[in-house]
Amino acid sequence: MSNDKSRDALSDAPIPQRNNSAEVVKSGSPVDVILWIIALALLAGALMVNQHLPAYWVPANNIWVRVGVILACIVVALGLLYATHQGKGFVRLLKDSRIELRRVIWPTKQETVTASWQVLLVVVITAIGLWCFDYIISWLMKFIIG
Repeated sequence: MSNDKSRDALSDAPIPQRNNSAEVVKSGSPVDVILWIIALALLAGALMVNQHLPAYWVPANNIWVRVGVILACIVVALGLLYATHQGKGFVRLLKDSRIELRRVIWPTKQETVTASWQVLLVVVITAIGLWCFDYIISWLMKFIIG
């Protein structure tokens, strides 16, 4: 395995690189604001479908119709959010995160078990120390107050 940082840790395959890793997402345009408002209204509507829709639409008395309407509202809202600059930036972040996860060298089982025992030992020692500190402070307060 090479020491090249642009290679995958497991397969030694090249990892795609972007020239500009810190891309600036444009501030919200009026269209983005409208898409956000519609998406939030659809998500709020999806929350209220189960309670209010059967009173206004007879087919909504069937549970599967309500589930379908809720899922449709969520899918359309996510599609609208994806259409915004912020949504595309979020999808780009997810793709870049996936690439970064391939670069991580994960600890072995033995390293994980050892580190877990060390953490547990430190927590127990700290708890005992805090208990002793609390006991001493409590004893001092009883001594001072009477």
